[in-house]
Amino acid sequence: MSGPLAGVRVVDAATLFAGPLAAMHLGDMGADVVKVEHPRRPDPSRGHGPAKDGQNLWWKTLGRNKRTMTLDLSHERGQEVFRRLARESDVVIENFRPDTLERWNLGYSALSEANPGLILARVTGFGQVGPYRRRPGFGTLAEAMSGFAAMTGEPDGPPTLPPFGLADGITALATAFAVTSALHARAASGRGQVIDLSIIEPMLSVLGPQLTLWDQLGTVQPRTGNRSANNAPRNTYRCADGRWVAVSTSSQSIAERVMRLVGRPEVIDEPWFATGSGRAEHVEELDAAVAGWVSLRTRDEVVAEFERVEAAVAPVYDASDIVADPQLAALGTVLRLPDEDLGEVAMQNVLFRLSETPGSVRWTGRAHGADTDGLLGELGYSLDEIASLRSEGVV
Repeated sequence: MSGPLAGVRVVDAATLFAGPLAAMHLGDMGADVVKVEHPRRPDPSRGHGPAKDGQNLWWKTLGRNKRTMTLDLSHERGQEVFRRLARESDVVIENFRPDTLERWNLGYSALSEANPGLILARVTGFGQVGPYRRRPGFGTLAEAMSGFAAMTGEPDGPPTLPPFGLADGITALATAFAVTSALHARAASGRGQVIDLSIIEPMLSVLGPQLTLWDQLGTVQPRTGNRSANNAPRNTYRCADGRWVAVSTSSQSIAERVMRLVGRPEVIDEPWFATGSGRAEHVEELDAAVAGWVSLRTRDEVVAEFERVEAAVAPVYDASDIVADPQLAALGTVLRLPDEDLGEVAMQNVLFRLSETPGSVRWTGRAHGADTDGLLGELGYSLDEIASLRSEGVV
């Protein structure tokens, strides 16, 4: 293993997306990630989304850089194996409902008794305390309860949910940050700790000042579609060739460049144009000017003209555009890896580039339980003991 987290072992005992995604990010940075799944009920993410030749495509990314083993944690012998695994690990990530690990004698007090430096990350819908703590929780609930859905969508339309696991993805980043923070603290104290993380709170953290606005002004952020309540023009616009671009004018200088480009320089001298909120109050006029100009040009022409005047624009991409983009190619954003089932698989690369200790994607998601025997051997189990565990359905 190489990378900044080389030498750190992470046990991924979570299912679906937030916890496993966090473990994926840690694995990308060099951690030795051990994915623990039930012998007869694999992580449901293996069945989510499209498949090719019987191979789930999402799992190839979600399971990358992980060794996989099966283990029945409700079985007494399975609990003994897990305690031994935790004793040899630095981090455990789980997302069972509160008190489940304790019922299996696998709570933090039991796991940390032999490994006081262990970090236990508990990622649940509503956290470990409070009246909702035992409710089942998924990202959709967090997207609803965080205020995201209420502020997303057209003004006259319904609250809108994202078409992907947004809350899970943000929670995964928060969990990875929490784990690295706890590892840093352990380096000073020698002690591990418990991370209690609900999927609602990371969503709240990225949704701007909605709570402060309500507290100080009594206002609730409305749905504005692709427009912004803070500045204008900001929207997506259809080009002459049927493709789309997105325009942002968060800074004053960019807003001025855009309006000069689209043939409306006179609005720049209006008193209301001097602030983002003032421009937002005249969004209809500004949007109409930009939309009309864009509609007469192809997407490539629009992008070229915006670049010429140093204004902010972006083509609206789908996956085929992403893999063809020269800037993303220069960054190495899209990675192609050999895969034992599919030959070669394209996926997103690691999140960031470190100059001295870069992360890497070393292999794609492996089969259910592919590394069970090898990992048990590393924990000191003999071949006869492994055969016994298998015969009892523990692995």
